[in-house]
Amino acid sequence: MRWLTTILLALSHAALGETISGTVVGVVDGDTLTVLDSQQRQYRVRLVEIDAPERRQAFYVRSGKSLYGLCFKKAAQVEWRTKDQSNRYVGQVTCAGVDANAEQVRRGMAWVSPSLTQPGSLLYELEAHARVRGIGLWADPSPIPPWDWRPRKPTP
Repeated sequence: MRWLTTILLALSHAALGETISGTVVGVVDGDTLTVLDSQQRQYRVRLVEIDAPERRQAFYVRSGKSLYGLCFKKAAQVEWRTKDQSNRYVGQVTCAGVDANAEQVRRGMAWVSPSLTQPGSLLYELEAHARVRGIGLWADPSPIPPWDWRPRKPTP
């Protein structure tokens, strides 16, 4: 019984996640940035539930510049629950009070990741709004989402 209680406590802590607070000191691309906390620790963070264009994809640079404008040198809060295969923290990012995940989708600078996003999420509405109006990457008549593009990307 004691081991069950220990496991349940560990799982509940993991489900709640953690908060990282600091300043954004780097932007890698449209869905990845670096946060520096008050103790000078750096955290590489991947924005959860969205997927921005990959290198060599249309709108890759614009997407990165959009996230840079939203977050660079601004106070950030990251609510995270997990790390990905690249050891990045995966979470919800707020920069200077703005939901960066949602704003990237609203601006047409990222897709909603269907494998990571619950049905009924507001992100789908924001994506539909951008798509219908041809905003950002939706200006392309048939944009290819990163999860379809990755296996086909050209070799360097």
